[in-house]
Amino acid sequence: MKTFMAKPGEIEQRWWLVDANDKIVGRLASDIAMLLMGKHRPTYTPHVDTGDFVVVINAEKVQFTGKKWQQKEYRWYTGYNGLKSETAEHRLNRRPELILEEAVRRMLPKTKLGRAMLDKLKVYAGTEHPHQAQQPETLEVGAK
Repeated sequence: MKTFMAKPGEIEQRWWLVDANDKIVGRLASDIAMLLMGKHRPTYTPHVDTGDFVVVINAEKVQFTGKKWQQKEYRWYTGYNGLKSETAEHRLNRRPELILEEAVRRMLPKTKLGRAMLDKLKVYAGTEHPHQAQQPETLEVGAK
């Protein structure tokens, strides 16, 4: 018996719609990362993008456990001396979709393939999204 190895363009990619309302960020992000990588399929191949497209709505209503809204800090380098930082609470007010995008990005491979997988993630703060033509199927992920 031979091991199946998927080839690029051979796998049909589906579209999933995920509602992030009252979901915990880490649990939701890990499930989304698995969908983007394609690990939910029996035809998963590590060096080929076998994952699906994921559309996330209601990103502004995600939850953290404990006191992470006040204690969790996001830091980044601007090119000047020192780092910029902000709390999760401040980021939720400024750009709520960035919280989930960053959590998923850090769970994907740090390669060109990982960046291609991240391009298939579409995150929206509200309930509206422009991907109706792709007919995304509703999927329940990130359960408690």
